Amino acid sequence: MDNKIQLISDSDGLTVIGDPADVEHFLASEGLLSLSKDLVGPRLAALLRIGAVVARAGSEIAAHSGRWLKLTEESAHLFKKYGLMETKVPGISHAMVGKPGSIQSWLQVTTGSGSLLTNPAILSGAAGIMAQLALQHQMSEIKSQLAAIGKKVDDVIRAQKDAELGKMFGAGEDIESALAVLEVVGRVDDDTWSTVQGRTHTITDALGWVLRRLDALAERMEGTTKIGDLAKTAKEVESEVRESLIVLARCFELQGALDVLRLERVLDKSPAELDGLRQALTIDRQRRRQLVSQKIEDLTARMRAAAGAANANVLLHLPAHRAVVGSINRVGVTVDEFLRLLGIESVHRSLEATRWWDAARDPGQLKNAATEAGRKAAAGAVVVGTVAALWANRAALAGEERGEEE
Repeated sequence: MDNKIQLISDSDGLTVIGDPADVEHFLASEGLLSLSKDLVGPRLAALLRIGAVVARAGSEIAAHSGRWLKLTEESAHLFKKYGLMETKVPGISHAMVGKPGSIQSWLQVTTGSGSLLTNPAILSGAAGIMAQLALQHQMSEIKSQLAAIGKKVDDVIRAQKDAELGKMFGAGEDIESALAVLEVVGRVDDDTWSTVQGRTHTITDALGWVLRRLDALAERMEGTTKIGDLAKTAKEVESEVRESLIVLARCFELQGALDVLRLERVLDKSPAELDGLRQALTIDRQRRRQLVSQKIEDLTARMRAAAGAANANVLLHLPAHRAVVGSINRVGVTVDEFLRLLGIESVHRSLEATRWWDAARDPGQLKNAATEAGRKAAAGAVVVGTVAALWANRAALAGEERGEEE
């Protein structure tokens, strides 16, 4: 045991390779061992297949083990601490660290020509495997989030009338079966690949369906002008946004699974093409994330605009105002959770419902209430109550507000 380990990183994760005891000791000293995942089994076998081309490097890998962890605030400090440097493989950084003799801290050491990760083929293969691990980590987070929602994604998909969307159920079965083969066998054989390679269109069609639905929901919110109707519309949109994001999460989960299988297929069949595919898939994922983020931001912006209309008419529509604000805040929480799964920072801010007593002291609110009451009177409608009756009715609700605060 020479107490030397190697760090390799991309934009999503960090892999530590070396003697098993050294790897665990290093991660434990940084407080990161519990956050890491062991790379034994099929993952190490994938590197060994590349290593067969360069036998000595392959034998080096066989004598080592590795652990992978997602890049977070806790783990990102290792970049600066150990001076990871860019390599010839695009987007990949590397460093060798060691703990020679009685020195208490791990230190960066000069990477000699004998380092297994200076071999471009090995480094490229490791980068491809790290991309797969990052995708699988995100897929696991999506599964956990869908489970927390408590609504089975397949039930939601089956409930939709769009025939193309219904095909996602079968696509999911095929893709998950292929992942099971990869997990057990360690590679994607020809028969397995032929089953799933045509499923991309099923997922992209479903993604397009969800994005069109989000557009329609945004237009529905914007098209509702009557304050009394806003509460009902906001409640309906809240439910449909939740279902849309469930389907959207499933789309990203299955697309991530297909990307894992693509990377594994190229790693096995054409390792020289791995870097190009890895970069192309990264660009494609970023494009999808940006598109989805824009659609969601547009929807939430229109919902907040609707809340502004309800907020300006609290005196005559306090229950509707509260309902609209509640629906929008719940949509905001759901959206934040979904965007976080995709690695997108959300700037959603909760809205505060205006208390009736505060609205009653606002000249603008009084003017809006008087204007609406005047329109109803001019149209021959029965305006319920005088100013005294209005105050009596709203005082009861305001009393509830004061009771809640106490």
